[in-house]
Amino acid sequence: MKRQQLLVAKIGGNTIENPDALYSFLSDFAKIKRPKILVHGGGRTATTLASRLGITTEMIDGRRITSSENLEIIVQTYAGLINKRIVACLQKNDCNALGLTGADANVMLAKKRPVQFVDYGFVGDVSSVNSNIIKGLIDLDIVPVFCAVTHDGDGQLLNTNADTIASEIAAAMSSYYKVSLYYCFEFQGVLHTIKDQDSVIEHINRETYHMLLENNVIADGMLPKLQNCFDALHKKVHEVHIANANYLKDPTTKHTTLTL
Repeated sequence: MKRQQLLVAKIGGNTIENPDALYSFLSDFAKIKRPKILVHGGGRTATTLASRLGITTEMIDGRRITSSENLEIIVQTYAGLINKRIVACLQKNDCNALGLTGADANVMLAKKRPVQFVDYGFVGDVSSVNSNIIKGLIDLDIVPVFCAVTHDGDGQLLNTNADTIASEIAAAMSSYYKVSLYYCFEFQGVLHTIKDQDSVIEHINRETYHMLLENNVIADGMLPKLQNCFDALHKKVHEVHIANANYLKDPTTKHTTLTL
C-alpha cells in the first residue's frame, strides 16, 4: 500500500528573528495540504535575551552550552514566546496548530548528555519519540509545532538541538509516512563561500561532505545540521533538503539536497 506523504519542516536562523520573513514562511506552510509537522529553533532570540540579562552564552562546534540560567531563558523563549507566536500565526492562516515541548503528552524523551571532553550542561540527546501520539494529532488534522525543549522523564527539562529534534521526529514518523524533511533558513542552501549567496552546493553525499569538511567549507552550526541530515537518511527518511524559507512557495529555487 502506498504510504501518505508527510512534510517535516524545521525553521530557524534569521527567519525566526524577522517578523515579515517568518509570517511569509508560516503563510506558505499553512497552505500545504498534506500532513505536516513544524519544528523551530530560536537560539538567537535566546542569546539576545541572555545578553540583556548579563548571562554569557557559550557555543562549541555550533552547539550551545546550557547552564541552569541559560536553560530558564531557553524554555521561556522557545516554549513560550516563539512557540506561541508561531501557533497564533498559523491559526490566523486557518492552520490548526498545537505547540509542544517533548514533555507534553510525554511525546519526546531525552537523556542528559554525559560529560566527556565537553560539559554541555542541561543538554538532552533524544532517546525516544512517541510517534503514536504525533500521528494521533495529525489524524485529528492538528499540526504539531515542536520547540527545542525535551525532558528526561524525571522532572528535568533539557535543551535539545532543533535540527536533531526535526531529524528524530522525521525518522520516527517514517514508519507511517513517506517523509520529506526540510531545513529552512535564510540562505538558499549550503554555501561554498559564505559571502557568495549564489554559491549553493546543490548536492551533498557522504563523500563530498567529508571533502567539504577537510576544506573547511562546513563549520560551526552547519556541522550538526548536516550530521542530522545524514542520520535522518540512515533512518529511512525519504528525502532531506536544506533550503531558503521561501522554498515552500517556489520549489524551483536552488537548494541543497542530501543523499547517502
